[in-house]
Amino acid sequence: MHNIHYSFPYSLQSLCVGAVAVLSVTYIGLIAVVMSYAAFTVEFSQSVRNDEAVVAMLESAYLANVARITGMDYIAAGYAKPRVKAFVSAQNVTALR
Repeated sequence: MHNIHYSFPYSLQSLCVGAVAVLSVTYIGLIAVVMSYAAFTVEFSQSVRNDEAVVAMLESAYLANVARITGMDYIAAGYAKPRVKAFVSAQNVTALR
């Protein structure tokens, strides 16, 4: 009978050390990815809050202007109701052509 003995070019211990090193680097890389994702999420959340505050301020100014215009006394400002309502045909309007 032939006695065939196959041996690896590297020892089993060096393969395990290499695997542990690769897995450790991968683990550290994944932690870095998760931390950057968390930082991005917090930054985006703060950006949304800032944008909501700007929109609320603009909406408040808009509503204040609408209330001022709605509550305005147009007769005291010099406006009057039209005396005659007239129909203008499309043939006389040159700005729409």
